[in-house]
Amino acid sequence: MLLQKDPDLEQFRCEIRQFIADVLPQQLQRRQRYKVSHNSFAEDQLEWIRILHAHGRSVPHWPVEYGGCGWSPQQLFVFNEELYAADAPNELDWAATQMLGPVLYTFGSQALKDRFLPAIREGRYLWAQGFSEPGSGSDLASLRTYAERRGDIFVVNGQKIWTSGAADAEWGFFLVKTDREVKPQRGISFLIIKMDTPGVTVRQIPQINGEGHVCEIFLENVEVPADQLIGEPGMGWTYAKFLLEHERTTSSFIYWSKRELTRLLEMARGEVVDGAPIAEDPRFQARFAKLKAELTALEWSVLRVLAKEETGYPEAAAASVLKIRGSELQQDITTFQLDVLGPKAVRYFPPPHPPAPSAIWPDYAASRTTEALITRAATIYGGTKQVQKNILAKLAFGL
Repeated sequence: MLLQKDPDLEQFRCEIRQFIADVLPQQLQRRQRYKVSHNSFAEDQLEWIRILHAHGRSVPHWPVEYGGCGWSPQQLFVFNEELYAADAPNELDWAATQMLGPVLYTFGSQALKDRFLPAIREGRYLWAQGFSEPGSGSDLASLRTYAERRGDIFVVNGQKIWTSGAADAEWGFFLVKTDREVKPQRGISFLIIKMDTPGVTVRQIPQINGEGHVCEIFLENVEVPADQLIGEPGMGWTYAKFLLEHERTTSSFIYWSKRELTRLLEMARGEVVDGAPIAEDPRFQARFAKLKAELTALEWSVLRVLAKEETGYPEAAAASVLKIRGSELQQDITTFQLDVLGPKAVRYFPPPHPPAPSAIWPDYAASRTTEALITRAATIYGGTKQVQKNILAKLAFGL
């Protein structure tokens, strides 16, 4: 494969870097860097989306007719890379902009597009993704939440769990069973539900740090207008697979990992053992070089997908490969960060305000343990590593 970069890409990078520096509020950047609290992220995400929307850049990956920028895949890569490097609120209401949006503008009715696409790109409110259920996490085909059609409404009953940000969301998009008589994949539909509809109960799941970002949702005789069904009934499984394949490179977490590897080197240069920076220790250098090589290999794999290289394997197989290696590298990088910080890693910086940096407690030390613990779940959420390997074995090797 011969991959040639756009000769104007570095100029584009400089323009994006300067743009972010000009419009990103320092308080948003600081809270994002310190991972102060998920409770502040909801407001920060919406504020950042609105800022980007004012400059026409809140959904650059969407088609131009729906508010996208018309950038090349390489330009989108650079844009996201610079967002993460600058510690911008990089979630960007992920559920809506990255997941729901493409499904909506591809399969949704014109009425649904007119109603919701402007709201997403303008950052009017947050969205929740209601897919996983108790006992039906990675195996979505076994979900039990049922939506019964009664005239011009659906009546929904069931439960969802591990729904990130549901307590802050105004709307949610849900996979529900609408037909129990056909095989599981054929009876699933894609439904939009307002989170304050009577019968919807959101319960935050307590976390060890006192927060409750992930939630469980109970749906009891929830009446949903039938025109909030996306596409055709029974096609939810197809739309969910499209969602995965459409954003297959995002599962690599490559932008996040590149930023955190840079932060790891910053830590090693700042932490001193026996009178010398850890970065000068040959053991650190060997371990760091190995990790950097693995991350570079992952980055090139992402770029190969963006370049639409013909591999002879189904496109969906790429999502599983990138998800497996991306999640593993997140864990490797954060574990290495804790090893470099040593005892400093155990200090907890409570919300709502990050501490002022000092010689003893530099800003790179804050929230590293919190971040490392969060990445323990990276090989679980979005489809467990074991399930991803099964998918890969079937799609790529016919096993």
